Amino acid sequence: MKFADPKNDVAFRKIFGNEAKKVILISFLNSVLNLEGNRKIIELDFRNTFQLPRVAGLKSSIIDVNVKDQSGTTYIVEMQLSEVVSFDKRIQYYVSKEYSSQIEKGDDYSKLTPVVLVGILEFEYFEGNNYLTRHLILNMETKKNELKDINFNFIELPKFKKDLKECKTLTDKWIYFIKNAENLDVIPPDVNDEGLKEAYSESDKHNWTKDELDSYDYFLMREQDERGKVELAERRAEQKGIEQEKIQIAKEMKNDGVALEKIIKYTGLLASEINNL
Repeated sequence: MKFADPKNDVAFRKIFGNEAKKVILISFLNSVLNLEGNRKIIELDFRNTFQLPRVAGLKSSIIDVNVKDQSGTTYIVEMQLSEVVSFDKRIQYYVSKEYSSQIEKGDDYSKLTPVVLVGILEFEYFEGNNYLTRHLILNMETKKNELKDINFNFIELPKFKKDLKECKTLTDKWIYFIKNAENLDVIPPDVNDEGLKEAYSESDKHNWTKDELDSYDYFLMREQDERGKVELAERRAEQKGIEQEKIQIAKEMKNDGVALEKIIKYTGLLASEINNL
């Protein structure tokens, strides 16, 4: 077996956005959100089902899946590969817009149903060491969650350090799958949950079509290009800072009457650069 990286756009949508395999997303949501009893999800209506993206002219997009359960609650599962400016504000705007879009002007507010976001982050964002955090609207005095229709849940993958033997709960096994599946050759022996089994099966690239594999590779290259742009910008900023520091040192040495040869030796600047200061 050769598993795809679930964090890849094509793989993520094929695994979690596949209406024909909704048992996968049902298992994931029930586990991560700790839904039990009458709160447990038993059915999902997919709002944006899996479709193979067109490679030509493809624009960057948020990787997400949007579904409703049998009670009308909306779940947004989003993969965020890199931190963006004002990430916290974007995510609140995104969920609030989804909540308000349920009714038209003049409609009864009672038609509004809860919206739950599950964000999978490939970077650390929140304080603390917990890799799974829940964010609710609480009464500051009583600490009660009385405004219940919107809540946020985040999985910070870099904080998840457990190896396979340490994964005892289904939630941990799901997070392990998302973070490490691409490095595995076989399905772990202790995977007994039907949804998680199907997730491994769907991520096995031996079962993929050529078009799916081509799109997967394209997105992989695009992710690498984006990382390369960030690394190049950081390298240039670092180099610019070093050059500015050298110039400042050269200015101070020149003002102190230090010989040109010594300034060149200690800063590495050219004589022409020093003379032009």
